[in-house]
This record gives sequence, structure tokens and C-alpha cells, in this order.
Amino acid sequence: MNIDDLEWQSRALGGYPPVLVDLLVEQGHVELLVRAASRGAWSCARAAARELCRTSEFERALGVLEPFVELGWEPARWAAADIVLQAGRVQQALDRVRPDDEGLTSEHVCRDFAELLVKAGQVDEAITVLTPHLDRSWMLSVLVELTEGQNRDERVLELLAPKAERARSARGEERWNLEASNAQDLQAQVLERAGRVDEAVQVLRADIAAGHFLVQNTLTAYAELLQRNGRMDELRELGLGEHAHVGLPYYAKALENQGQADEAETVLRHFIAADEWDRFRWPLIGLLGRQGRIAEAIEAGRPTFDHHDACLLESVIHLLVDAGRFDDALTILDERDAEYIDEHTSWFHTNRIWLLGEAGRYEEALAYAAELPTDLYGLASSTAWILEQSGRVDEALGLLRADAGTDAWEVAALLIRHGRADEAIDGMPSIAELRAASRWG
Repeated sequence: MNIDDLEWQSRALGGYPPVLVDLLVEQGHVELLVRAASRGAWSCARAAARELCRTSEFERALGVLEPFVELGWEPARWAAADIVLQAGRVQQALDRVRPDDEGLTSEHVCRDFAELLVKAGQVDEAITVLTPHLDRSWMLSVLVELTEGQNRDERVLELLAPKAERARSARGEERWNLEASNAQDLQAQVLERAGRVDEAVQVLRADIAAGHFLVQNTLTAYAELLQRNGRMDELRELGLGEHAHVGLPYYAKALENQGQADEAETVLRHFIAADEWDRFRWPLIGLLGRQGRIAEAIEAGRPTFDHHDACLLESVIHLLVDAGRFDDALTILDERDAEYIDEHTSWFHTNRIWLLGEAGRYEEALAYAAELPTDLYGLASSTAWILEQSGRVDEALGLLRADAGTDAWEVAALLIRHGRADEAIDGMPSIAELRAASRWG
């Protein structure tokens, strides 16, 4: 184990990816997580420590992380401090990671330390640590997130106010790259959680009406604020006005929620007829789907199925799958012409195999897969899934193991799902071998 290997695991989710770790956690295989951690699997070490803390085994959790801490892996140092805090040793936890003057210049260090301070109940110090970095949009978001429910809304609003004023003036001054472009959205969010909903609505409404905002996210934040608080008049104004491209879906959903689905459909169809970019078809498809009008939902999406941009084919297919309409989904897929299939070869074929499997047509899926080029990306995994679903687990394992493009974790996951977790972990290559074989090494 070395820092380079750990950085690869973190950067590329390499070795033991979240899907595999989550599977081990779900099945209660804490000891196997510990075993994998001893081989340098950072994701397993982190999960093992978390699960051990759930049963108050704090010292053992620290022992799992200790080799990573000794190597100088910073995420492990912070995770260990969190464990010490959970064990009730507050000052010791903070002292383990308290940043020096140089550390206080790092946004990431300050974010991590502020989070630990809040957990320790030292919210004011956490705000102090974050304050020098609030010209960055993501750090503003951290401030708002960490102070929620901490009775510090007035202090947070004081810090947000000058940032929000800068964001309001940015467009007029053509400062398009302003970092804290989310300050207005966050200001409204804090006003709302402080119980000052009218003020939050008034502030964003005035900013939007005057064009005093920089990014589309501000429109989205306003629409969500209105929808959460049942502000139909303002939502109608936003949904039917110049910002309908953002507001209309929220207005239509609010109408539906109030039992006015017919009016929502009428409004959506009116805007679809006048919109050349097909921006409002998905809200209509969702509305029709929730009403069980699946055939109409398909027709609403059909004009986009061959588009390069704003294509709703995959979304409609998933809608049909959720409704149990597998044959309809296959019919739509099979309507694609040769040019489309050529441009989306792997996506088309693997999805067709998946749909046949969802429909329970396993033999047909396997026969179809057998006709495809063996080097098609995703073919082995898709075929193995069909074999697994039809109870032919050993054949699925043989196929995955024989395929050079299959990641080792896919074999391990299949084994874990079928009660062979020890075999799965014992069969995993070393981290160095996994990295050498990775496409993202």
C-alpha cells in the first residue's frame, strides 16, 4: 500500500467500488471489510470503521484505520478524528486535526475541521474557520449546510448579505465568473428555514424581475421555494412568464398536486406547441405517466427519439419498465433505424438484452446476445446478468472470468449476491494488480 495507490482508489473509485462495498455492508460482512482493509482497500477500511462504530467498537475501528493514518493518508486522519469524537473524547479528536496557520489557508482543511467542530458542538468556532473562504460558492454552501438547525441563522445571514449583494450586481458589471454566484439562493434558503418565507420570496422575486441574478440556479431555487410553500400566484407568474423554461414544470406539478391535472396538461401542451427545443415534453410525460396514460406519454416523447440533444427515448423506456410495460419498451427500441443503432451500438444492444431479461424472456435474450460481436462493450456483463437471473450462476461466473474487459469487482459482486462472500474477497487481486489492470490507472 502506498499513497499513489490510495489516490487512485479515491480518484477513480478503483479496486473496491461503492457498489461492492455497499453490498458487503448490506449483507453484514464487517469482518470481510476488515480483511479487505488490511490489504489496502481504502473504501473497505472506511466502511468497516463506520460499521464498527455503529456497535461502539471505537478502538477496533481506529485500529482498522491506523495503517492508513501512519502512511499519511489525510482522509484516514480525519476519519480517525471523527471516531475519537464519537467515542466522547472531544478535545482529543479536535487536537488530532486542528490546522496550523498554513492549514487554515486550505479550503478543504477548513471545511473538514468545521464539520468536526459542529459535531463537537462548537458551531461559532466552525463559522470562524469558514469565514475567510466565503468568496467560494461551494464554501458558502458548506456554511449553510453545517449551520442548519444550529440556531445561527442570523449570523449566517449577516455573512451572506454582502455576498448576495455582489451577486446581484455581477450581471450589470459583466462579472460572469463571480465565484459566489449562489449567494442569493442560499440567502433565501436561510430566510426560509428561519421562518421568514415572505421575505425570502420577496427578495428573490425582486431580483429576478430586475434581472439581478447571474445563473439559472437562482431561478430554480426560486421555483422550488415557491413550490415548497404553496405560493401559487408567484409560481404562476414565474411559470408562464419569460422564465417559463425553468418555472413551468414546477407550476404544472403544483397544479397537479392541487388536483388540477387537466389544467397542468393544457398549459404544458400549449408551451410545447410553441417551443422548438422540446423543453417541456418531459414534465408532460411524467404527468401522463402518473395518470396511467402510458400510450399518450409515449407519443409525447416520440418526436425526440431520434434527436441528438434532448432525446427522451431512454427516459420513456424507463417509464415503461417502471410500469411493467416491457414489450412496449422493446417495440420502441426496435423502431430505431440502422443509422441510430450504428451511432449507439453498445447502448442499443445492451439495453435490448436488459429489456428482454426484465420481461423474463431469458432464452431469447441469450440467443440475441450470441449473435452480437464478442468485443461489444458491456456484452459480457449484460449476458452474465441474464444467466444470473435465470439461475445459471456458475455459467455467469465463467463468462465474467473469461472476459478480459470485466472488472474483478463484478465477479466478486456476483459471488456475494449468492452467498459466497468469503470466496469473493479471497479471489480479489491485490490493489496494485487492480490498478495495473484498470483503464483509469
